[in-house]
Amino acid sequence: MRLSILMALIAAPAAAQVPDPPPPPVAELPGAGRPVAISAHAARRQALLDRIGAGVVAIPAATRRDLEHHVIQDNDFRQDDYFFYLTGIETPSAWLILSVATTGQRQVTLLLPDRNPRMERWTGQKLGPGTEAARLTGIADVRSLNSDHLGRTIRDALTLSPGALYTTMYGRERAAGLAGAYDGPVENVIPILDSMRVVKDSVELAALRRAIYITTEAHKAAMQVARPGMYEYQIEATIEYTFRNLGADRVGFPSIVGSGPNSTVLHYDVNRRKMEHGDLVVMDIGAEYGQYTADVTRTIPVGGQFTARQRQVYNLVLGTQRAAMDAIRPGVTFRELNEVARRYMRDHSGDLCGAQSCDQYFVHGLSHWLGMRVHDVGGNRVLEPGMVFTVEPGIYIPEENLGVRIEDDVLVTESGCEVLSDGAPRTIEDIEGLMHSAGRPKTDGSGQ
Repeated sequence: MRLSILMALIAAPAAAQVPDPPPPPVAELPGAGRPVAISAHAARRQALLDRIGAGVVAIPAATRRDLEHHVIQDNDFRQDDYFFYLTGIETPSAWLILSVATTGQRQVTLLLPDRNPRMERWTGQKLGPGTEAARLTGIADVRSLNSDHLGRTIRDALTLSPGALYTTMYGRERAAGLAGAYDGPVENVIPILDSMRVVKDSVELAALRRAIYITTEAHKAAMQVARPGMYEYQIEATIEYTFRNLGADRVGFPSIVGSGPNSTVLHYDVNRRKMEHGDLVVMDIGAEYGQYTADVTRTIPVGGQFTARQRQVYNLVLGTQRAAMDAIRPGVTFRELNEVARRYMRDHSGDLCGAQSCDQYFVHGLSHWLGMRVHDVGGNRVLEPGMVFTVEPGIYIPEENLGVRIEDDVLVTESGCEVLSDGAPRTIEDIEGLMHSAGRPKTDGSGQ
C-alpha cells in the first residue's frame, strides 16, 4: 500500500495542460520571474487618477520579512496588493507616486532602492533605478529612492498638484510624515482602489483562471490517492506538490484537509489525523498564481464511496449550491443569494436533520469576494460583470462527525455566471468515478 501511494503521489499531477496566460510584451523582471503587463497596469493607474481629480497618490511596496526574527513558512516576501495592482512589480521597499496637476497634467514616478551587488549575492538580482527599469515597467520616470528622497519627491508633486495627499498609509501623522511639514488634507485611497479591484480586468482574470486550474488539478490528484489509513498531511502533500509542479507561486491560504470529526471544523488546518474508512474529507484549498488565489472545496469519501446518509447530505448541499448559482446575475447581492440558498435548503431538508431544517447546520455565509486575497476586497456591492466570488454552502453535524462543503469560484457575466472551477469533479458520480479509476475496490463506504 505504501509503495502504491507513493507512486500515485508522483504520477497524479500528470494531467492535460492548459496554456499559460499570454505573456505581456516585455522581458522578465530581475528577481520577479514574470513580466509586467504594461498596458493593463498603466490603465489602472490612469483610472485611479481619473477618480481622485487633483492630488498626489503615494503607494509603498511591501518590505521583506527578517529571516532571523520571523517564522517564514514560504517566501520571505510577498508584494503589497495595492502596489502590485498598480505596477506588477515585485521589488521590495519601492514607492509609486502618482499626481494630477491643476493643469490636468499627470505624472507617474517609480522610486526603487539602489541595487546592492553584495546583498544580491544573498537575495538574487533586483530591479534597480535606470533606463532598463523604465523599459521593463512602462514607467518613464524611474528614480533612485536613496538619492532622490521620498519626501522631496512627494513635496514637489504637491507643489504642482495642490489637492489632497492620498495614501494607503492612512493616518495623518504617518501620511503627513511622508511630506515633511505638509499640513494639507490627507485621504485614505484604499476605498477607491478596492472599488476598482472588485471588477477584474483581462490580465487579472488570466491569473485567476490559472490559479483555479492548478487548484482543480490538485483536487483531482488528491481524489486519486486518498485511502483509509493515510494521514491528512499526506493528502496535503499531494495537493501542494501539484500546486508547485504546475507553477503556483505559493498557497493562497493554509490548506484545509479535515477528515471525520475535523470535517465539521470550518478552518481546521492542522492536518495530522489518520483517516479511517467511512470518513468524509473536506479539502478547502487554493493555489496562488501571479498574486491571485483560487479557493475551491471538495468533500470526498476516503474509502471511495459515499454511504447512503452521506449521499443525502451531500446532494442537499449540491442542490443548494446549484440553486444559488442559478440566481447569479448582475444587480443581485450576496444577501439575496444567501437567502436563495437557505430557502432551498429549508425547502428540501425533509427530515434529514430531524425536526428542524438542515440550515441550522449551515453556519457560515454563502460567498466572499476572490482575487489577490482569498477573502478579497469588495464590501457590500451589487454584482457586476467581471466580479469573481465563491459559492460555498455547507452542512456540519458535529454529533455525527459529518461535514460537507462544496465551494466553487464564479465569474459574473452579462447574463449569469461562469463557473471557473468546473474542472474539479463535483457530483457524487464524478467523484466516485475518479476515485475508483485509481484502482480502489468499490465498497458501500462502511468499511465492510
